[in-house]
Amino acid sequence: MLYSVILPTYNERENLPIIFYLLHKTFEACKLRFEVVVVDDNSPDGTKSVAEAIQKSYGNELVTIVSRAGKLGLGSAYVAGLKSARGDRIVLMDADLSHHPSAIPDMIRVMDEKKCEIVTGTRYRKGGGVAGWDTKRKLTSKGANVLADFLLNPGVSDLTGSFRLYRRDILEQILPKVKSTGYSFQMEIVVLAKKMGCVIEEIPITFVDRLYGESKLGPREIVLYLKGLVHLFFTT
Repeated sequence: MLYSVILPTYNERENLPIIFYLLHKTFEACKLRFEVVVVDDNSPDGTKSVAEAIQKSYGNELVTIVSRAGKLGLGSAYVAGLKSARGDRIVLMDADLSHHPSAIPDMIRVMDEKKCEIVTGTRYRKGGGVAGWDTKRKLTSKGANVLADFLLNPGVSDLTGSFRLYRRDILEQILPKVKSTGYSFQMEIVVLAKKMGCVIEEIPITFVDRLYGESKLGPREIVLYLKGLVHLFFTT
């Protein structure tokens, strides 16, 4: 079994070496085969150069770099990454250290035990949470999930979460149907998966706000999320 971790990056120069170290440590401890696919959107801070240095140290079998012309959207970054990934199972996560790789073994255990197609991390069940956010941002995130749950009834508690483990064959079936390219990508992929009859399990995770760099979430992304939510409500 080969696990492919897809990391979309934009200005993650400081974070990339740390997340790679943590991924390497986690998979090595579990004696599992893995690779990391870095999808960089032409980061002006030199993220690609850092990725190339990691690739040089660990080899092309362990690190693949996908370079894109610019910021083309989170969803399309995952699509690009999947095309280069070789794994039987795919981990989608953020490169900014908000998701700790130590949760991946639990995801794998649940997928093996429950025979499910997707395991997603949730901040909103016992044992999960958020660190480093102010009250306003916590309320915004919780409100977005409550609204999505009310309108779409997806059957998961954290619809906007982006830390997930997928069976490759399922992800390959779903991605061509996804229309969103921004943050609503995470929401749409779960809705489509449920519509297909996929079984989705959850594990609690702690989301930690980034230590380095700036958050990519702004007013534009919130508007795109709301548009995506309305689109899914009327089309699914």
